[in-house]
Amino acid sequence: MLTGEPFIPQNITVHLGAPDENAANVTLPFPDYIKNVASSEIYPTWPETSLRANIYAITSFALNRIYTEWYRSRGYPFDITAVTQYDQKFIEGREIYDNISRLVDELFDDYIRREDRVEPLFAAFCNGTTVTCSGLSQWGTVDLAKQGLLPYEILQYYYGDDITIVKNAPVRTNTPSYPGTVLVPGNSSPSVQTAQIQLNRISRNYPAVPKIPDANGYYDSATENTVRVFQRVFNLPETGTIDKATWYKIEYIYTSVKRLAELDSEGISPGEFPTQFQETLSEDMKNEQVRGLQYFLAVIGAYYEAVPPLRITGVFDDQTQISVRAFQRLFGLPQTGVVDERTWDDIYRAYAGIVESIPTEDAEYIPLPYPGTVLQEGVTSDYVRILQEYLSFIHETIPEIPAVRNTGYFGPLTRAAVTAFQRYSGLPENGAVGVVTWDAVSGLYSDLKFGYDKRPYQAPGYVIRSEG
Repeated sequence: MLTGEPFIPQNITVHLGAPDENAANVTLPFPDYIKNVASSEIYPTWPETSLRANIYAITSFALNRIYTEWYRSRGYPFDITAVTQYDQKFIEGREIYDNISRLVDELFDDYIRREDRVEPLFAAFCNGTTVTCSGLSQWGTVDLAKQGLLPYEILQYYYGDDITIVKNAPVRTNTPSYPGTVLVPGNSSPSVQTAQIQLNRISRNYPAVPKIPDANGYYDSATENTVRVFQRVFNLPETGTIDKATWYKIEYIYTSVKRLAELDSEGISPGEFPTQFQETLSEDMKNEQVRGLQYFLAVIGAYYEAVPPLRITGVFDDQTQISVRAFQRLFGLPQTGVVDERTWDDIYRAYAGIVESIPTEDAEYIPLPYPGTVLQEGVTSDYVRILQEYLSFIHETIPEIPAVRNTGYFGPLTRAAVTAFQRYSGLPENGAVGVVTWDAVSGLYSDLKFGYDKRPYQAPGYVIRSEG
């Protein structure tokens, strides 16, 4: 998966043995799986606060396996095993306790994650008597419950104070992350960008794999070269294209180097995959994905007269729906006014094509649009250099935002400057530059440099327009 916000799968497939053991696979609804594991792992007579804490841990553990495609990325046709040596205890056909069933019906779409992280926590646990571990102690939760601790406080006791519980996560069909077709040079898509971002992170642990300078979703020659080297390093056919085997090998290595399936995971920061479709967007919704959609449409509207301008508010209002319908009409899509995955991908492709056509040399005279991919520590590109120039210019007026050298490399000093800017602007302090942070930086730069807040999507805008 690793391509957006986690969700609750409708079904989960359990292997009734060790990973390489010849055993049956059972597919069942996800809540039924959690009920089975909870009834197998813990006792229904325990205090309810203890049961709730354990159900949160069981759910998060399973979702981590699904989100990271832990087994499927290794070629197995299942999501999790029934063996406690590897995963959680599952007993096919076992009795489900009534009070556990009731609690799971209430809690199955909630999970644990760390603050400023995306992936479900790898909520390791053990019984705490015959087996001990660095995660949650199942019997220990009973003692904490008797001391009056609430479920969240019990979880904090074992997993740290920086955890949060995500409530009412969306439920949808679990589909493989592989896009279904081989990615080749010349392709431009969110799937290409996913692979580029993951390969660049892998490069930090495997320096032989060269970084891709512009992880913008376009499959250029640099991406092809990096893929070839990756395939050579990991003993895959050296094709320079990303087929299913290469896709899942990239995901497997990425999960390993970030320790996503470990309790001390490096984690995936929000917005690390900003162009990925996360959920269907429709009228009256309000979130950061809507804000990103509006930004992309606003820039597209500066090039395509058929797409009317709109305000970037983060609220899917009437004007946003009008702009979406206009885009769908222009690109031959069903004119629903709703942004499903197909519409989102076409909006991104149109936006990425515009960004690619704008020379970065113009940055001194006009604020450039968001590059289409998150700028974060470890990235090297012209857009990082431009970001550094903007921040250094802002520093002259706002000294609490540090100046940084215009090297084009996003290192710790750049991250510190970005975090300071986010703190000053009241934005989430994650040290990464997504759509919202880029728009805020470029807008303040324009205001200070030219005396007015000018964005790339505001009139008079760019004079070059597509003839499409």
